[in-house]
Amino acid sequence: MDYELLVATLAFIIPMCFSPGPNNVLCAAHGSRFGFKSTLPLIAGMAIGWSTLGIIIGFSTEFISENESVFIFLTYISATYIAFLGYQITISKTEKVENQRQERLGPITGIILQIFNGKAWVHFLVLMVSFGSLFGSGPSAIVALVMFNLLFGLPAVMSWAAFGHVLKRIFDTPEQSRILNLVMGFALIGVAVWIILPK
Repeated sequence: MDYELLVATLAFIIPMCFSPGPNNVLCAAHGSRFGFKSTLPLIAGMAIGWSTLGIIIGFSTEFISENESVFIFLTYISATYIAFLGYQITISKTEKVENQRQERLGPITGIILQIFNGKAWVHFLVLMVSFGSLFGSGPSAIVALVMFNLLFGLPAVMSWAAFGHVLKRIFDTPEQSRILNLVMGFALIGVAVWIILPK
């Protein structure tokens, strides 16, 4: 293995996985409303969707890089979906969690979010183009790189969910919970706005 390439890959993966993005902010928001344990199904869906997306991009990197219109379309669709999730959080009620079971997000939401997650698309495209040879070439190398990436992606979303859970324990009154919902919801809407801003 090329250890210089490994270090460069880690320098890319770790900040990308732990920095604010749709997955991380949504996990923090969900963790702040329902707790860490109740966020695990959402995280499981994210892991499945994230890895599947990474493998698909790995096998279609050349096509995606040559079709910029795909990214333009994806940018606006992803921003709309993420803003919608943020809006749902801002208007959510602050009743006891037992009465909100139907509002919890599960694996399906985690999987679907990856389709509209512009950060994930860019993440994997750069990963495959710049660091795709880390484990060699061929299909097995692509899968290995995606799984290696997941080793850091999972702790990232779990740490954000844990952060949200800690906030939930601090903001434990209905009034404080309402403020927390607004902050988390607007943070997610802020991510959506950031996605569509010119880079």
